[in-house]
Amino acid sequence: MTSALLRGVDRAAFAVALADRLRRAGVPAGLTQVDDFVRVLAVDPPVELPALYWTARISLVRRHADLAAFDRVFAAVFADAPPLPLTRSAAPPGRRDDVHVPVPADTADPGSGGGLPWATLPPAVAEAGESDAGLRLPERRPAALAGLADRPFEELDGEQVALLGDALHAAVAGWPTRRTRRHAVSPAGRRIALRPTVARARRTAWEPVEVVRERPVRRPRRVVLLCDVSESMRAQATAYLHLMRAFATVADAEVFAFATTLTRLTVALRRTSPVEAVAQASAAVTDRFGGTRIATNLRALLASHHGDAVRGSVVVIGSDGWDSDPPGALAAAMGRLRRRAHRIIWLNPRAGVPGFVPRVAGMAAALPHCDRLLPAGTFQDLLDAAGQLQSVTWTAGLKWPTLTPAPRIIA
Repeated sequence: MTSALLRGVDRAAFAVALADRLRRAGVPAGLTQVDDFVRVLAVDPPVELPALYWTARISLVRRHADLAAFDRVFAAVFADAPPLPLTRSAAPPGRRDDVHVPVPADTADPGSGGGLPWATLPPAVAEAGESDAGLRLPERRPAALAGLADRPFEELDGEQVALLGDALHAAVAGWPTRRTRRHAVSPAGRRIALRPTVARARRTAWEPVEVVRERPVRRPRRVVLLCDVSESMRAQATAYLHLMRAFATVADAEVFAFATTLTRLTVALRRTSPVEAVAQASAAVTDRFGGTRIATNLRALLASHHGDAVRGSVVVIGSDGWDSDPPGALAAAMGRLRRRAHRIIWLNPRAGVPGFVPRVAGMAAALPHCDRLLPAGTFQDLLDAAGQLQSVTWTAGLKWPTLTPAPRIIA
């Protein structure tokens, strides 16, 4: 029998007949299992009955509950055993499964979980004594960012300023875009691209079989930020550098720092590490914590080759308005800047104080040329200002929305 096992037998017919008996016994032997069984018989024909048993068992049985029915059917076919009822409930007496050996229960240990290692009960714990204390609710504390948002800049250390700087970077992540005059090929475009369409028509006897469409290219609205780093802005200088870094990395903005001279910080603030970016930007400003000449620096910006970046852009100026230049010079420089820029936003760290009135001559001279004056004394003010700037769609036909009440100018 070792050499003549299944010799001359049609393997497909044998597999189908055996699967039919298994299905009548309740074993779900489908076509996939039968195909696996036939393939295994073709690759490695069994020469002994145990090899055929394991081949059929592995190929045709998928569940542990069907092993008893499979053993009865296999014994009835090959072992000349007496006919047994082919039902799952009738298991042969004395049968021992060599693969799945049951774990005996340990009756001596009542907490053993019935012999199952994965169902071990936890050790008994003594009941807690009754307490006279009433029900106490957990104390809700603000998050680290929420607790620092309303604190003045002079009360924050370097790590706290860096933490809030990351929040500013996330606040300007959705900076709006503007429509440019350039067009790019796009299947969703509404305008027909003539040159690509005519170029493709040369291959089809000048018949425009394939029509190429294009749509306008959208780019982020250009932003120019100018930060005052004079002595009066010592407490706010580092925070404003984080704000400028957020716009420089997200909106591709041009950023400048000024005191008595103008310093471009765009390249320094685009570094990956915020600590290195702020440190390099601080080192690049040679006149930091000195005097202030706002009008002179604005004229220098408009006269330089970076003045073209102001054209059609949103100009954000962060300063308290203290200026050594005459108010008339600042008003003239702001007038030139207003004719070239799209919008001018002034961030004043003292504008959020209750009862604030721009009594400083420089601030009073520059305010008529500004579209909006926003408070920027805390990081919450900066977050609100960044959210208001990015939530507004700047188009030529729309008026600037009312964000804060307009202050009253006193000469």
